[in-house]
Amino acid sequence: MNEFWTGKRVLVTGSTGLVGSWLIPALLERGAFVVTLIRDWDPQSELIRAGTVYRTNVVQGRLEAFDTVARAVNDHEVDTVFHLGAQTIVGAANRDPLPTFESNIRGTYNLLEVCRRQAKLVQRVLVASSDKAYGESEVLPYTEGCPALGRHPYDVSKSCADLLAQAYYQTYELPVVIARCGNIYGGGDLNWSRIVPGTVASLYRDQRPIIRSDGRFQRDYVYVQDAVLAYLLMAEQADAPNVRGEAFNFGLGQPLTVLQVVDQISGLMGKAHLKPIILNEAKAEIRDQYLDSGKARSVMGWTARYELETGLTHTIEWYKRYLDDMARSSSRHHS
Repeated sequence: MNEFWTGKRVLVTGSTGLVGSWLIPALLERGAFVVTLIRDWDPQSELIRAGTVYRTNVVQGRLEAFDTVARAVNDHEVDTVFHLGAQTIVGAANRDPLPTFESNIRGTYNLLEVCRRQAKLVQRVLVASSDKAYGESEVLPYTEGCPALGRHPYDVSKSCADLLAQAYYQTYELPVVIARCGNIYGGGDLNWSRIVPGTVASLYRDQRPIIRSDGRFQRDYVYVQDAVLAYLLMAEQADAPNVRGEAFNFGLGQPLTVLQVVDQISGLMGKAHLKPIILNEAKAEIRDQYLDSGKARSVMGWTARYELETGLTHTIEWYKRYLDDMARSSSRHHS
């Protein structure tokens, strides 16, 4: 499908985040013209560290500013939008919910409204929802038919964004497709409070990893490159009647506890003797979440290419290089 992307004009929101940092090089390789909406210039972001950002057209500003979003779409004559921009830290949302609501809810309806007004330009809008949009459920795995029932600030913001995308499809026939991914992990995620980056960083320093919960919360994990391929596939098939307006789950479908993930990372890094410290202080978080990705398989032919061990191995290698670089630059700075 590479010829699909040749000459496409693509806007990526949340472009300095984990998925954006890997999606954008994939788009550039396939011949797309990429516009990045960037709120804060973060030199540590993989997009900026790797120099990829300099091959894109940068619009600086916030999703909450309607005029900025309108300018990004209209001035660059965008035909494809990947809406990845969001405040994604659960703890930050619980401590101070307003900025999360502003960015995740207002940011989403601003973007959808701009795309509605520019219907002559915009041919497809890919919206990053999340398994968190489903909220707590008695019945697992989640299927796409489960309702959006977020209860805590972050989950509610994702439920709202998901419902907004559905509303714009149902009411205005905006060409929306919604992705609900499990926990995405991979090199480039610098939110150290998250379990994969936090555990790798602790073990790298020969420290015991810290688990905020009781370690028994179950999650569905998906490697960032599998998420990127899922997004590309959705865009390529967005015109199909059984894809447009639909939501799709993406996960390995193998629920793992936090302890199992930490054990796997410890084993891969040869640090199994460093047992985790279990704080058991997580509040307002969903206990168990995992996804049925059967619809994405049957409708679009998506399958995860990376088992957890392979994905974690690539991820650990990335963080080792990153932390080595940081240590080197810090010692140069002090010498």
